[in-house]
Amino acid sequence: MGEIVRLSAEELVESAKGLAVLLQDAVEGGASVGFLAPLDLGTAAAWWESLAPAVAEGRMIVWVARDGGEITGTITLRLEQYPNGRHRGEIAKLLVHRRARGRGLGRDLLAAAERAAIEDGRTLLILDTETGSRAEELYRRKGWTPLGVVPGHAADPSGVLKPTTFFYKRLA
Repeated sequence: MGEIVRLSAEELVESAKGLAVLLQDAVEGGASVGFLAPLDLGTAAAWWESLAPAVAEGRMIVWVARDGGEITGTITLRLEQYPNGRHRGEIAKLLVHRRARGRGLGRDLLAAAERAAIEDGRTLLILDTETGSRAEELYRRKGWTPLGVVPGHAADPSGVLKPTTFFYKRLA
């Protein structure tokens, strides 16, 4: 399955094209991940590159999973910076390429982010995902607690508004 590695800001920029291909695959596959179809590769790469300052400043951590040099998955952990919120973080952009699904990669990426959050002293994580998605099933299986559903919260890649389920998880 390959290895999961945490990216520095420089490595994020160097990996932007591979991450863009992954993001493009997610959008083409119907995932509601913030972008509409069709997603231009250049636009997707520029979006990943735009995260480099947050990674460099320690406000965000990005991991990638690689198999044979190809990026097959990613996850992002946003670390709250406000003084009253430094105990929490947010999981974002858990993506697994359609060709790499069904092998536990999403589970492994999520576990890596949760471990890093604990190591950073975070005791609470939040996330949101499209209601009824495969990701929602994963979060429920991994002990995340649904907080509620917001109807019409985000558009899918075709522009249709879909409900979003919000989750939280208390960390040991």
